[in-house]
Amino acid sequence: MGLYHRNKKGKDGKVRKSPIWTMDYVVEGKPRCESTRTTNKKLAEKILNKRLMEIVEGRFGLPKSNAPRLERFSQDFLSSIRYELTRKRYASSLVSLRAHFSDTQLSDITSGKIDEFKEARLGDQVRSATVNRDLAVLRRMLRIAERKRLITRSPFHEVEMLEERKERRQPHILTFDEEKRLLATAAEHIRVLAILILETGLRSGKEALSLKWADIDFLSESIKVRQSKTMAGQRIVPMSSRCNAELLRWQELFGPNFSEYVFPKPGHPETHLRDVRVAWANALSAAGLKQFWIYDLRSTFCSRVIQAGVSHIFVAQIMGHSSSSSILQTYAKAIDE
Repeated sequence: MGLYHRNKKGKDGKVRKSPIWTMDYVVEGKPRCESTRTTNKKLAEKILNKRLMEIVEGRFGLPKSNAPRLERFSQDFLSSIRYELTRKRYASSLVSLRAHFSDTQLSDITSGKIDEFKEARLGDQVRSATVNRDLAVLRRMLRIAERKRLITRSPFHEVEMLEERKERRQPHILTFDEEKRLLATAAEHIRVLAILILETGLRSGKEALSLKWADIDFLSESIKVRQSKTMAGQRIVPMSSRCNAELLRWQELFGPNFSEYVFPKPGHPETHLRDVRVAWANALSAAGLKQFWIYDLRSTFCSRVIQAGVSHIFVAQIMGHSSSSSILQTYAKAIDE
């Protein structure tokens, strides 16, 4: 790397040294040369030093135009998200991000302004977990912008996420006695849904309620999950004999001749149930149990199979996780029984 005069052939055919300084440098292992367009050596040295600093800071090759604005970039980002549920989740966070940052340029979003966003959200009595979800969306967008060289550097290299584990709601792990009371008093479709989740660990909404009879193989005792929140969620889940028998019983009442869905919507068998919150709350009340989310049945499944000695990696695969790192912390809780 350095400065030099290039040899240049004149109109008379003679080779002479050009008075203009040329600089050479290396970018990603590839040598480059560029004219400084000046005959002043001191000025040429400043231009070379500036170029070297751009390379070190990752600013070399950035477009000369201004960085994109948050509004337009977020719309393009959202349209690139493949999964509908993920897109809805991100859209919710973008409402908060746009409200705080307005339509600013991405290059103007600094670590200091991100800290101000955190303080403002916490001041509105928003939980740390929610703030982190918003920050995760912004971090992903800025990393894409950095990779595309639309901004110099993502400010998240200097930003720490909030500590949220102390605020996280602990799932209710259903005891076998509570399960017995629940299944004895619940409506039929809630009983079948509860057993399905307790025995397979399916997600209640996107996976269990949208399940089709065509996705259940009673001979091999397995369920093929076609729709999920992530790629890892598209999987084959083994069924227990208990789950297999319960679904066979349910099939006699509402089988493929009635609807292609395992949990059809009353009066509209061409579609499936999308929300069972009221029926679930009624089932808990009838059983004399405190209110908790039906999603906690998924945590109950995880805790039971972990306690039974099943490998964490296998449990993660059954539950549709790409990694087993969060299984113990998030889902698996101690069981005394």
